[in-house]
Amino acid sequence: MAISSTINKISLNIANMDQHYYQNHELTVAQHPSENDFRFMIRLIAFMANASERLAFTKGLSSDDEPELWQKTLTDDIELWVDLGQVDDKRIRKACGRSGQVIIYTYHDKKAKVWWEQQKDKLQRFTNLKVFHINAEGVEAMVKRSMNLQCNIQDGEMYLNDEEFNFTITLEHL
Repeated sequence: MAISSTINKISLNIANMDQHYYQNHELTVAQHPSENDFRFMIRLIAFMANASERLAFTKGLSSDDEPELWQKTLTDDIELWVDLGQVDDKRIRKACGRSGQVIIYTYHDKKAKVWWEQQKDKLQRFTNLKVFHINAEGVEAMVKRSMNLQCNIQDGEMYLNDEEFNFTITLEHL
């Protein structure tokens, strides 16, 4: 019998002073059996960094044709494509062709540096691509089946807290 996904309920209050976005999101997010708690939190951080009324989680790990997150127009065109990790250049090329803007978030220091050194010259030609590295050591401690998170973003830094933990997360533009 296959292991099923863990369903997490998240009450997320975002105050993004940089983008002037202030909103509460009630999210139900599935955590794939192969996804560890750190990667799950990286997905949430990517959501917080790009939060909008139309930003949505996709099938993610279950689908090769969809990113982790996307924002679509009312006519179903993809405005924003968000992927995580060390994405191969073929997938990046496809994403840049299908979407108005593509953002990739890397999150493992050593793997990300090696990947970026191999890819940066190939990726320079994509004008609608941004790559960031998320520094968020220890955030996996926040993962619970029911979470109440407060996210404040100011001057490019993200401050994330719940009833028990406080983290300062930085997004390094590569």
